[in-house]
Amino acid sequence: MVGMGVSSTQWLRIVAGLAEVERTELPDYTAFDVRGKRFGYHWPRTETVGLKQPLSEQVALVSERPEVFQPQFTAGGFGWVVVHLDGIESDELTELVYEAWRLSAPGVLVAQYPFP
Repeated sequence: MVGMGVSSTQWLRIVAGLAEVERTELPDYTAFDVRGKRFGYHWPRTETVGLKQPLSEQVALVSERPEVFQPQFTAGGFGWVVVHLDGIESDELTELVYEAWRLSAPGVLVAQYPFP
């Protein structure tokens, strides 16, 4: 699809727009936390990211577009999805990243930073 796809640079810009994001650089990936709670991963080599989502959203995303979304794992009532950056538009990724951040951030922080 023409115009489809998000670069790693765009992904990092989206994450940088969120409040109190902490980055942990590891050899093969970068992990992203908010106040010590993980909400995302980035694997530059494969141009993919992992995002925390409600279980129902994980199932819906993977069912609707398995070429873009893959189940990563489930933990604590959440379903993590792998997102192929070349198959998603920036607006949709921005919403999914905010949702992942919101699920990990304390309520008081979420209230201060509603979805733009």
